[in-house]
Amino acid sequence: MDMKKRISLELRSRNPAEIAELVVDNSRSADGEVEGLSEDFKELEFLSMVNVGLGSLAKLPSLPKLRKLELSDNNLSGSLETLSEKCPNLTYLNLSGNKIKELSNVEALQNLKSLQSLDLFNCEITSLEDYRDSVFELLPQVTYLDGFDQEDNEAPDSEAEDEDEDGEDGAGPTGDYEDEEDEEEDEDGSEGGEVGLSFQATRGDQEDEEDFAEEEEEEEGQPGVQGQKRKRDVDDEGEEDDDDDDDEED
Repeated sequence: MDMKKRISLELRSRNPAEIAELVVDNSRSADGEVEGLSEDFKELEFLSMVNVGLGSLAKLPSLPKLRKLELSDNNLSGSLETLSEKCPNLTYLNLSGNKIKELSNVEALQNLKSLQSLDLFNCEITSLEDYRDSVFELLPQVTYLDGFDQEDNEAPDSEAEDEDEDGEDGAGPTGDYEDEEDEEEDEDGSEGGEVGLSFQATRGDQEDEEDFAEEEEEEEGQPGVQGQKRKRDVDDEGEEDDDDDDDEED
């Protein structure tokens, strides 16, 4: 998809003046030039044109509020002076993966007085001797080069900072939620204890009833046996009487 059409799709029928962030990565630029952008994007603060085949920035419109510009994986080797003219308030610039070979290619960035972070990773310039010291000397306003300052301290991650801020703002409610969960667990635990005791008591009663029932069955069973035995004894006595009568008759 060409860059002009991609920008039109990203607008989603909105006015360009309402757009603060625009990403057109992996679209195709016509003849290696910026297209589809105009000065109507006057509120634009973040612009990403990664891997779009750019070879020149000559047609970049004036974007006075632009702070962050992503231009990695293109074919840029010069014409960087356009940036200080069109985007004078840049604080972050990513030129990694371009065809920047010499210090003279980045010399034009001296006029970007607000530039704090510059990324030239995977450019031929990084193979120069004393590359980092030379760039820091050439661009004293830059604090971070390829993600690290002169003392090799890593640049803070802006997204991580946002997450930390969100975490701090939400620390109170999160703690409250945890307390509530603990209270609920305690309540559940106490209820569980009462239920357990009730269950044990009920189970004990059931066992007592079962034992009592067994005893009753045994007691009921014994008279039956005695009755059968008595009946058998009576029958035996009857038979003896019959025998005695027979003897007397004889």
